[in-house]
Amino acid sequence: MEKINFAKRSSIEFVEEGNTLAPKFNSEGLIPVVVTESSSDLVLMLGYMNKDALEKTILTREAHYWSRSRELLWKKGESSGMTHKVDQILIDDDQDSVWLKVTIDGLGASCHVGYKSCFYRTVDSLESGQVNLLFTESEKVFDPEVIYPGAENPTKL
Repeated sequence: MEKINFAKRSSIEFVEEGNTLAPKFNSEGLIPVVVTESSSDLVLMLGYMNKDALEKTILTREAHYWSRSRELLWKKGESSGMTHKVDQILIDDDQDSVWLKVTIDGLGASCHVGYKSCFYRTVDSLESGQVNLLFTESEKVFDPEVIYPGAENPTKL
């Protein structure tokens, strides 16, 4: 597979007004990525990419991410079949975050919990100092136990 040489961040003008990708990864070597569905603009997830994940995403047009909980590079949908086909890759003004617009293959869901979006709850009300959440999706698209049999849940307490 071809390798990408990301540009060096030589000046503010180069980063903000230039036409060459010069991403700024954080101290852990990661860059945040917001993922939305191309057809609806629904926010599907917030993830992270390291250099390899960004490179593979650009080269294959299939989303790859860095899992902070599992500490590994993963291709979205590798085990579930619900891949993120990348329609557009956007970079923000100072090139320290990415926005992917994707089409979801498979069952059309993106969240490992079974919902279409990872953002399936909204802040609803405050009672006795506790914030209550309200579900915005009423049904799961799939059963995680069927799609990921025997797999460890990536959510960490």
